[in-house]
Amino acid sequence: MQELLPDLENWINGGERVALATVISTWGSAPRRAGSTMAVNESGGMVGSVSGGCVEGTVIQAAQEVIKTQQPQRLHFGVADETAWEVGLACGGEIDIFVQPVQQEIFRSLLPRLKADQGSVLGTIIKGNKEELGRQVLADEKGKPLASTNGIKLGNEDIWKAKHPKIIGPGEKKEIFINPLPPSPTLVMVGGVHIAIALAQLAHTLNFRTVIIDPRKAFGNEKRFPHVDQLIQAWPETAFEQAPLTSSTALASLSHDPKIDDPALKAALASPAFFVGALGSKKTQERRRKRLHEAGVAEKDLERLHAPIGLEIGAETPEEIALAIMAQVVAAYRNEN
Repeated sequence: MQELLPDLENWINGGERVALATVISTWGSAPRRAGSTMAVNESGGMVGSVSGGCVEGTVIQAAQEVIKTQQPQRLHFGVADETAWEVGLACGGEIDIFVQPVQQEIFRSLLPRLKADQGSVLGTIIKGNKEELGRQVLADEKGKPLASTNGIKLGNEDIWKAKHPKIIGPGEKKEIFINPLPPSPTLVMVGGVHIAIALAQLAHTLNFRTVIIDPRKAFGNEKRFPHVDQLIQAWPETAFEQAPLTSSTALASLSHDPKIDDPALKAALASPAFFVGALGSKKTQERRRKRLHEAGVAEKDLERLHAPIGLEIGAETPEEIALAIMAQVVAAYRNEN
């Protein structure tokens, strides 16, 4: 939902009525996974996607009707439907989408959490009586309620611990869609080298938070990296106090300087970071692994190290190398999630 943030915030603060469309279930080769969202305002503006373009036109029409009636709708698209060719799903797959008016009391609490990159969980009644349909509860990652529609409660805390979107009580009289909204993935780049410039730009395009760490001011400065989310001119041990390595973090060590790379890699391999990689030739990696092992890094932790970093695509230019690295990072992130 992070990609909706700027427009959604502007629309809500501007007093516009908005509908939110959410993919609640998919089968087969549906183009977007459950939890994908799209927002539509009363003027016809849209942001986000629920199908990669296949069914957006029909969903926008439904969203406009939802805004007028303030009554949620549950849409189903699939190859067995007469409308399959019209909406673009003739290639296969089925998709269920829940369209509802944006709940002001929910999003007033959710928007600042999205801006602060804090994880949340959103529970929505997608099947039930007319009065309940579309009501929501917002909780933090531990299940603590933060806001709700008309003060409703949705079950016990266990339902909030889902790592992936899911429907509670499928097929029953009441169904609740649980949509975890984790923090944005973060790419930490150690070493403000030329490849890092291209890599930071590509990571930003893919909605990763970007962090540059380099104690060398000639490399890690705002002129070279004007658009990164965080620039830290410090040695890795100190920098990680400002940018902790979490399960949402990928680290790419790029400096070619063992004094910078090795401490960063040692800390990253001992952290919950979902990806750790390092630039350099195979011979460089052999020497690096030996140094890290001698520095106390266990063999099982060294097995986590992607080195040389990046997929084998024959990359030569900084931009191509950045593409190879980012493709490997995204693959690791999607496999984790």
